[in-house]
Amino acid sequence: MKVTLSALDTSESSFMPLVVIEFAQDVKEETKEWLKNRIIAPKKDGGAQLLFRPLLNKYEQETLENKNLYLVGASKIRMLLGAEAVGLVKECNDNTMRAFTYRTRQNFKGFDDTNDDFLTMAECQFIIKHELENLRAKDEKMIPGYPQAKLYPGKSLLRRLLTSGIVIQVFPLHDNEALKKLEDTWYTRFALKYQPIDSIRGYFGETIALYFGFLEYFTFALIPMAVIGLPYYLFVWEDYDKYVIFASFNLIWSTLILEVWKRGCANMTYRWGTLLMKRKFEEPRPGFHGVLGINSITGKEEPLYPSYKRQLRIYLVSLPFVCLCLYFSLYVMMIYFDLEVWALGLHENSGSEWTSVLLYVPSIIYAIVIEIMNRLYRYAAEFLTSWENHRLESAYQNHLILKVLVFNFLNCFASLFYIAFVLKDMKLLRQSLATLLITSQILNQIVESLLPYWLQRKHGVRVKRKVQALKVDIDATLYEQVILEKEMGTYLGTFDDYLELFLQFGYVSLFSCVYPLAAAFAVLNNFTEVNSDALKMCRVFKRPFSEPSASIGVWQLAFETMSVISVVTNCALIGMSPQVNAIFPESKADLILIVVAVEHALLALKFILAFAIPDKPRHIQMKLARLEFESLEALKQQQMKLVTENLKEEPKESGKEKAT
Repeated sequence: MKVTLSALDTSESSFMPLVVIEFAQDVKEETKEWLKNRIIAPKKDGGAQLLFRPLLNKYEQETLENKNLYLVGASKIRMLLGAEAVGLVKECNDNTMRAFTYRTRQNFKGFDDTNDDFLTMAECQFIIKHELENLRAKDEKMIPGYPQAKLYPGKSLLRRLLTSGIVIQVFPLHDNEALKKLEDTWYTRFALKYQPIDSIRGYFGETIALYFGFLEYFTFALIPMAVIGLPYYLFVWEDYDKYVIFASFNLIWSTLILEVWKRGCANMTYRWGTLLMKRKFEEPRPGFHGVLGINSITGKEEPLYPSYKRQLRIYLVSLPFVCLCLYFSLYVMMIYFDLEVWALGLHENSGSEWTSVLLYVPSIIYAIVIEIMNRLYRYAAEFLTSWENHRLESAYQNHLILKVLVFNFLNCFASLFYIAFVLKDMKLLRQSLATLLITSQILNQIVESLLPYWLQRKHGVRVKRKVQALKVDIDATLYEQVILEKEMGTYLGTFDDYLELFLQFGYVSLFSCVYPLAAAFAVLNNFTEVNSDALKMCRVFKRPFSEPSASIGVWQLAFETMSVISVVTNCALIGMSPQVNAIFPESKADLILIVVAVEHALLALKFILAFAIPDKPRHIQMKLARLEFESLEALKQQQMKLVTENLKEEPKESGKEKAT
């Protein structure tokens, strides 16, 4: 039997394999059959109404390994109905953006009953993921064949199968032809050019496209800072009074780039349709558990969990744990300063070249320890946030980001604040800032891209040799692709990528008046980051499921908060400089008042700029207002129609009463 990626024959119809489900070895057949029946069952019976079949037929399973791989797809009609269910927004023939409905499908641009490209492959995989995640237990008390894997009403079946180890993983397949085209226009040719953001969105979805769009925008926005900071570094290193101009420019720059990004982001997400997607009533996240009940707002049946229990878990367990981790981070920081004192004393006693190099060793060791602590804390934060049992994915992400940002901010910047405002050693501050920035960038490039890519290349060679040695009459293309992709690492989302940019933004903005060269190093890093991140998305990790996004979410607020903090730190550093202190040799109170007044003036300027620059361009605002007006008019017409029908029925009813 020949199997290709473009079409796969089943007993029901022909479908494209979009998603792979991998069971554990020796999973019982009754368990597979039960899950299959739930996946293919009609929606009205609690199923997903998708197509499901094994990668290998019975003959091939007897001669090949990997018997526990299954493919999931859907018919074209099922996909269109799923697009309506998840609220996808598409462009209409009149160039407006509207929520897709199957009944009005002919009104949408590019739709044709014979055209299979109306929905992108990423959108189809998102629909399948949504349906699989919303398969929930009803009357089942346990997973068939596994009495220890208990079920209760409302539990996500897929989540229970994954946590029980019955299902190893669920992942979407790559489209090799489309991926090759994307790579050719994205990163295979090293040239200074804009990324194909729309193509990235079509293949990976809006969330990842927004990240790469923000990375590109942030990199180009850093260039003016790098160009201006370079001569300051070379020619006026110790003239702190001249840094006032540079620091002021930095503060205005940080406000402008974030406000301009919001406008560009609104343009992109409106074009993609995600700006209009209704997300007020999100479905419960797969990991959410509780007693099955009726949501008082939506009227739908879903798991319910008391909010007071969640609050108790947050304040009695999560918060103390985070505080303990923060204390431990400060303790490690003090050990780092002890190492600095030891290295400095050793250098002063010997004065050799070897000991001068040794001065940088404590900072390098501390930078490596910071990266290790950040990654270990991330795992603990994920566990705690999942244990808190948040109903919505957005709430889960917000709590996770808050935990990680607080720790990472303290872990990465506490030593710099201590050096700047306690030790008041500007030379050590410059040295520590440069070492932390450069070391973290090098480590991230190695750990995130280079090492995984090397390991993946070695695995790919082994898989190809194994497939070429097969003597079975199958089309090895799909088989090889599934076997290769199932062993790839799993991309855990844009969290770590945004976190890396957030910390980089902090290094550039918080202490710009002390180390203006930070922006230049950030630009150099980001030009390689674009290509290395593109490489890991295409060749290192499994294809991630698409996720609709209307913005970069809570990260926008995180960057804005960092820019506010940078105003305070830069004003304080300039106020501490010898040149500024020389102006007020006797009255320190006047100096403090002037520094505070300048800081308040700059903050006021930031907020005025943020208020004066609209988050959405005028034409986007007009289109959104027009859609809202049309929605209200349609609702009025529907209500008038109901009133008219009721008025027509009243005479009939009164006539019947008279007749009786």
